[in-house]
Amino acid sequence: MSTTAEDKNKFADLIGPTDPALDREVREILVGARIGMLLRASFFGNLATRLKLVNADEWCPTAATDGRHFYYNTRFIKMLKPREVEFLFGHEVLHVVYDHLARTGDRDRMLSNIAQDYCVNSDLKKHNVGEFITTVECLYDAKYEDWSFEQVYDDLLENADESSAQKMLDKVLDEHLEDIMEGAGNGEEGEGDKPGPVKLTEEERQQIKDEIKEAMISAAQTAKAGEIPGNVQRMIQNLTEPKMNWRELLQQQLQSIIKNDYTFSKVSRRSWHMDAILPGMDTTDAIDIAVAIDMSGSISEEQGRDFLSEVQGIMDTFTDYRIHLFTFDTEVYNPQDFNSDNIADITEYQCQGWGGTSFECIFNYLKEADIEPKKLVVFTDGYPFGSWGDPNYCDTVWIIHSNDDPQPPFGTWAKYESQ
Repeated sequence: MSTTAEDKNKFADLIGPTDPALDREVREILVGARIGMLLRASFFGNLATRLKLVNADEWCPTAATDGRHFYYNTRFIKMLKPREVEFLFGHEVLHVVYDHLARTGDRDRMLSNIAQDYCVNSDLKKHNVGEFITTVECLYDAKYEDWSFEQVYDDLLENADESSAQKMLDKVLDEHLEDIMEGAGNGEEGEGDKPGPVKLTEEERQQIKDEIKEAMISAAQTAKAGEIPGNVQRMIQNLTEPKMNWRELLQQQLQSIIKNDYTFSKVSRRSWHMDAILPGMDTTDAIDIAVAIDMSGSISEEQGRDFLSEVQGIMDTFTDYRIHLFTFDTEVYNPQDFNSDNIADITEYQCQGWGGTSFECIFNYLKEADIEPKKLVVFTDGYPFGSWGDPNYCDTVWIIHSNDDPQPPFGTWAKYESQ
């Protein structure tokens, strides 16, 4: 299924020259909406007031944002009720907070726009930000409440056909700037063949991301209880709480497997300078773990090799261990066993997969193979299609990369960072 930017033309007739009198009226509406948000939904209001209001009648049929500007079409704003304008501000704010532009990646752009609108509209409706827009049709499905954009996208990719996708596309509320940027000039500097939003460099994009992170933390400090969506709360928690290095976490988790016994066969170093011989710790019990490497389409073979190298390096610090290794996407591939005698062979292991992502297949496989590891270590990008699997089967450690908002509902986790 593929959709194009040209498919979304529902409000195209709103584009045109600006009426100065109408613009003055609309700016008063926008300022009033932001004041209302500060009073009724301060987290969203604080983030909305930092956006510079920019008239975009000549190129934007609805509204849009790049994280610094709130681009608006006067005729579209005039169609909405005052509280619906608050909802619209909240919509733009969440697109920025969730960094939807960067997270689209190489996914189908228009289907991504649909998935992103489902996510932000669900959050705003759940937390009573403004009034859900009914003046124009908007995307909403209760089943997507608290889903990530990637989860919604995968669900749509699996279940939506061309016809239903086009109907949903007609309900996308705003303009997503990556669609407008193609072929557009710089609206404020007059470059290019036609007017458009201010084009940003990669350095400027990163600077905006940093500004937004600081603004989020500041806005959260004055927010009312229950006002901030759960996904945003987790993002703020990740930004403000100290993180344990994932290697340290994994070492700690593996060390906890070992049964520690005192024995005189291993003399304590503390007795070397004493007139007594003290028992040392016997930590030679084998570490028995399963390692699952996510090889879905979003993970390259090179990344898979990095994971294997990390596994080998960490296991080299232990004397006796057993690893049941496999890769997965929506099913499990190439299960093999390694131990302290053949760990060098892990460099020849063949990664397989590159389909969708299902964590359920991991647990189904372990149960069917009657494997119950002392620890299950999963290297993944943290974007499953469906559930995260069985929380009661075994202790699970998630090592998550390329995901700014991981949400594992069970187990322990840390973000993956290469050396």
